[in-house]
Amino acid sequence: MFRQRRSAIAIRHVAFEDLGLLAPIMEREGWSVSFCDAAVDDLSDRSIRNAELLIVLGGPIGVYEADNYPFLNAEIALLEHRLQQDLPTLGICLGAQLMARALGSRVFAGPAKEIGWGTIDLTPEGASSCLRRLGKDPTVLHWHGDTFDLPQQALRLASNANYENQAFAYRQNALALQFHLEADPRQLEEWYVGHAAELSAAKISISDLRATTLKLSKTVAAQAEQVFTEWLHGIPLAGTALQSGAHA
Repeated sequence: MFRQRRSAIAIRHVAFEDLGLLAPIMEREGWSVSFCDAAVDDLSDRSIRNAELLIVLGGPIGVYEADNYPFLNAEIALLEHRLQQDLPTLGICLGAQLMARALGSRVFAGPAKEIGWGTIDLTPEGASSCLRRLGKDPTVLHWHGDTFDLPQQALRLASNANYENQAFAYRQNALALQFHLEADPRQLEEWYVGHAAELSAAKISISDLRATTLKLSKTVAAQAEQVFTEWLHGIPLAGTALQSGAHA
């Protein structure tokens, strides 16, 4: 039976932080993805504002650095529009922080860099969401130094000892992940180069990080496929987002 392809737009901040494991999942599920580069593309374009699905990816800058990176203001305005309209939106790391800011929450530097593989704890809401697919004592890739206050009316889905807000859902169609569930272990070699200065400053051993990544690669890839597939299945058809049920 023919299945009509659906369309998504992904906003990148650096080329090597892309969809990763999410790319083949979306292809299999019938999604076509177009990319926008946050620093140079016009984010006020109607096709972006009203995209069937918007994904905002990670990057090495802070939401509070708009004086140096003015395009952040355009991203926040874009996300304000989408979240007010309950249009399907996924934010990862910086994308999650931008979503929090668009919902009126404070985004700020955390107590310390959190880089590498570590556990998160699912809240009761998280344990009944697609994140339950991460299993018991879920281990995810962290790569951030900023955090945010939980937006009003948002549901906290995950936390850990270092950062209280690791994931949240908002209304029916928005999911924010502070961690990198999308990271493809095979592509992390590009991250080690692109984030070399940050890794050095944080005294992170690349060889240790690489070894842990290799050990966990099959498990995290399988978990990411289950989480993202379930979430994508819950996205309503274009034009029906406001009538959909919750599927965080």
